[in-house]
Amino acid sequence: MLNNNAHLSAKVFADDIEQAPTRDGFGHGAVEAGKADSNVVVLCADLAESTRAEWFQKEFPKRFVEMGVAEQNMATVAAGMAAAGKVPFIASYAAFNPGRNYEQIRTTIALNERHVIVCGMHAGVSVGPDGATHQMLEDLGMMRMLPHMTVIAPGDAEEARKAVVAAAKHDGPLYLRFGRASTPIFTTLETPFQIGKALTLWESQAPHVAILSTGSLSYAALTSARSLEEEGIQSIVLHVPTVKPLDGAAVLEAARRAGRVLTVEEHQAAGGFGSAIAELLAERHPVPVHRLGIQDTFGQSGEPEELLRHYGLDASHIQKAARAMLRVQ
Repeated sequence: MLNNNAHLSAKVFADDIEQAPTRDGFGHGAVEAGKADSNVVVLCADLAESTRAEWFQKEFPKRFVEMGVAEQNMATVAAGMAAAGKVPFIASYAAFNPGRNYEQIRTTIALNERHVIVCGMHAGVSVGPDGATHQMLEDLGMMRMLPHMTVIAPGDAEEARKAVVAAAKHDGPLYLRFGRASTPIFTTLETPFQIGKALTLWESQAPHVAILSTGSLSYAALTSARSLEEEGIQSIVLHVPTVKPLDGAAVLEAARRAGRVLTVEEHQAAGGFGSAIAELLAERHPVPVHRLGIQDTFGQSGEPEELLRHYGLDASHIQKAARAMLRVQ
């Protein structure tokens, strides 16, 4: 059943549920963080409009730095600014940030534990027609392997706003992942968000499977749970926006109750969110785990919904995977 304590949208299952890209949450959150702290600055690599960094630029023009197509410089300049007491957000497409400037993020930001917030926009297949070169599907794995790095994939635009505000107050380096395509806003202003904490969206009394998801696919996981319940398959849906550090207590509790875990992510199945969950459970509470994600391939051009369906990441495929897990005893 729907978890009433989750403060979800009243229209959570409605056809006309409000939608917005999670990158909008960055734009709103950066302005909010900037109003709260004059040390907050935003650096962008020639993509202010696409990343929504222009919203901060219009509000605080003297605290915005256009770096041009120079992502490596952007990371190192931000590290220096953080050392001087600023709170820099660096924004570009995830294919370039962290895709192009990974070494600088590793050495100047993570190694030195600088409070720089790396914002990877247009991640996953949500960038659609731009194709494989711009569809970053490896970023969660890249960033969660870095020591000291916190990694967050917000579920919707409202949670993205909260994550940006929280990131500005956090200590140490962070990676925030955002999408381009409009996706359902299933949380509300009152929905709790805390770095390092998961959120139960759906909870049956006697769950057969725990569906653990991150990013905007958590909405597909939620709608899948409702459809599965109608078939007599009970489940838990645990939305895990913080990929690192994981909410180990919540993950373990879901695994213990259900005995089977299905993970869902708009990312390579290898090395990302599902791998993080599998690593934790292998050491603490071994149960069957199936990881839904991109299966060792690059993306391709297409509409976001079409691509999610093609790669087996839409609601119908989540339901199919859950049914399959129940057939394997």
